Amino acid sequence: MTVTIVGSQLGDEGKGALVDLWGGGADIVVRYQGGDNAGHTVVEDGEEYALSLVPSGAVRGKVGVLGNGCVVNPRTLFDELGQLRERGLDPDVRVAERAHVILPYHRRLDGIEEEAKADSDMTVGTTGRGIGPTYEDKVGRRGIRVGDLLDPDVLRRRLEYAVPQKRALIEEVYGLEAGEECDVDALHEEYSEVGERLREEGMTVNCGDFLAERRAAGDSVMFEGAQGTLIDIDHGSYPYVTSSNPTAGGAATGSGVGPTVVGQGEVIGVVKAYLSRVGEGPLPTELTGEDEPLADDIREKGGEFGTVTGRPRRIGWLDVPMLRHAARTSGFTGVAVNHLDVLAGLDELHVGHAYELDGETTETVPTTTERWGRCEPVLREFDTWPEVDWADVAAEGYAAIPEAGRDYLEYIEAQIDTPVYAVGVGPDRSQTVVRTDPWDGQ
Repeated sequence: MTVTIVGSQLGDEGKGALVDLWGGGADIVVRYQGGDNAGHTVVEDGEEYALSLVPSGAVRGKVGVLGNGCVVNPRTLFDELGQLRERGLDPDVRVAERAHVILPYHRRLDGIEEEAKADSDMTVGTTGRGIGPTYEDKVGRRGIRVGDLLDPDVLRRRLEYAVPQKRALIEEVYGLEAGEECDVDALHEEYSEVGERLREEGMTVNCGDFLAERRAAGDSVMFEGAQGTLIDIDHGSYPYVTSSNPTAGGAATGSGVGPTVVGQGEVIGVVKAYLSRVGEGPLPTELTGEDEPLADDIREKGGEFGTVTGRPRRIGWLDVPMLRHAARTSGFTGVAVNHLDVLAGLDELHVGHAYELDGETTETVPTTTERWGRCEPVLREFDTWPEVDWADVAAEGYAAIPEAGRDYLEYIEAQIDTPVYAVGVGPDRSQTVVRTDPWDGQ
């Protein structure tokens, strides 16, 4: 049995909470792409856990796997594991030997390149954590993989090939001075020790083989996507995208299982009841100008500040063309709608039902970012609903959601022809109204 969790929008949809909620039915939780640029906040019994790399299932005592589609910063990995252990948890995390390693020169180059783009329209607004440069090295066949850290001789050869290129890029292209991030001996010493620690703790696996064996033994697997559909490298608002595939297809390539394994299970799209975005790029339903006070209210109430960066997120009305695009791209079997409670008590409520582009109406996202940026939202107004005791709503179930809120949810279902499996009405796992358990019936 498998369940795949995918962000339907621009990241920050609350995927970690759903992984935590339904992770109880999984034996293994697999991150299949991204790195420590992916903020996941999980609340357990009032305790908040902010994770950027360790799979969210670690909070529930599940085996966590960082798949071959991930890029791994060992410093972040060990820091997060240490923090979880200090709080009384015993996380069991495995790392794919085919996953690529984020090295200090990747982080340095990420910052340099983003600064170089600052005065152009190519600024992406990255987290500066070296994600893009690491994926560039992966595709350029000059990357260093987790398996390379286990063999000091191989690691040195890889470093001696890659580092001079990075030094030349920093010094000769950007005219800056390379530092310790380009010291082969220092890097070899640190990352050989990383490899030794990974070996001693039995953390590395052949990911596809490991998952096949565990599935054959009857284990259930949850695939946890990071970021969201509209920042997918292929299906997002290029170039304002991440460097990997958060969409459901990435679960297969990023973990070593076949596409039929993912496709025969449930694929759940996670939707925020409004829209938020960190970084650059189009946002047709963005609340700006005279609507900025409304955006501020939603931002404060929803805690809309990046888990990784702390940056305030841009706020907009729910963008339905975006959801149609996401549902088609990943083949959702169900959706979970989070933050419905944040919209309670508003004086007005709209959604972006469609776009106007060059005098025509379109109901999906244009293929180019330039055309998407010219889109004007076709808004549809909804009745608002009052503040209620959301803890009571979570305890009583779907029928306790105010009628106007249910109308809003049922509109979403109709527009993407996908049932709502769950509704988040607060940050804690217990504050989720569950209509369908994706593990049932598999």
